[in-house]
Amino acid sequence: MIWTIYAALLSLFFAFLTFRTIRLRQRYRVSLGHGKNLLLMRAIRVHGNFAEYVPLGLLLMAASEQLGAPSLLVHSLGSLLALGRLVHAYGVSQENEVLRFRVTGMALTCICYVLAAGYILISAFSGNA
Repeated sequence: MIWTIYAALLSLFFAFLTFRTIRLRQRYRVSLGHGKNLLLMRAIRVHGNFAEYVPLGLLLMAASEQLGAPSLLVHSLGSLLALGRLVHAYGVSQENEVLRFRVTGMALTCICYVLAAGYILISAFSGNA
């Protein structure tokens, strides 16, 4: 099951984002919220955004693989999702944000979603689901 490899890798990155947020909270002595600290605010949103987008991507990957998607497609979905989340996290984490990283990250994530959803729908309507 290929999707589980990406789930594990993305989980490690999620743990990194979690620890980074905790470290910033400790450094700036903010236990709840962001304390109007821009870096902490960005770290919280990167962490939250990751938590919001990765589960659906993994679910779509798992469903695609379960329906018999070729290995290359499943790896492509995982690569798009992982790269998209990494690029997005980098872009949003910067104090002087470069919008193209944020946009590219979201685009890669959405491409993963659309390709997986397309495969799932085609499989469903062709009787393979």
